[in-house]
Amino acid sequence: MTWRPVLLMLALAAPLVAGCERHDSATFGRIAERAAGYALGGIAAHDSERYLDHRASGQSYERQLGGGKDIQHSGRMGLVFPEADALPNPQLTPGALNSAVTQANLRETICRPGGYTRSIRPDEHYTENLKREGVRRYGYPQQMGKDAFMLRNYEEDHLISLELGGSPDSPQNLWPEPHHVIGGWGSYAKDKLENRLHSMVCRRRISLEQAQHAIATNWIAAYKQYVGASPDQGRSHRYGG
Repeated sequence: MTWRPVLLMLALAAPLVAGCERHDSATFGRIAERAAGYALGGIAAHDSERYLDHRASGQSYERQLGGGKDIQHSGRMGLVFPEADALPNPQLTPGALNSAVTQANLRETICRPGGYTRSIRPDEHYTENLKREGVRRYGYPQQMGKDAFMLRNYEEDHLISLELGGSPDSPQNLWPEPHHVIGGWGSYAKDKLENRLHSMVCRRRISLEQAQHAIATNWIAAYKQYVGASPDQGRSHRYGG
């Protein structure tokens, strides 16, 4: 609960009291009490409406928010998805490659300085339409309720990232990846894996094919192998997802 509405109502009530020729502490007390009542009523109504919305969707309010530390991390404005939703459905999103990127031309493509991925990134209008369609195909609204239609809950992500030679525009390589997942395995953690694998490929520590296979097969397992056992959900610089 926040007290900002209460303070606002008290601030608005104060000039009314000051404008009266005759007022005493009892008068102000009654006005303040009524203002606080209006504010608290508004808060309760807002939370009640949200609770009823989630009940109608078949999900508890607490489950919708995800519970525990994930709520604290993501805030109440974002859904927290089950851990199973961290990985894409391989039937819908198996991954696809960019034939222009090969092991032989890494220095001229993904490993060159100057923003190669930016030059091939698809138009935002195209990816937003895919995201909207993908949310339905993945069945998120049926699982999480109507708030799942909010596109801000997802990144339209390339399973095999652009910086690892993934196809920029194939629907088989793009899916609405939740930002926040129970356990911390959301989109921001995958970004860190992409950056780590990109660095390893460009330094010839692993092959391009190895990196592509690892991230397409199970990016969480790849994260644990190449980054660490626990996910880091903090936002960081991205080369190109």
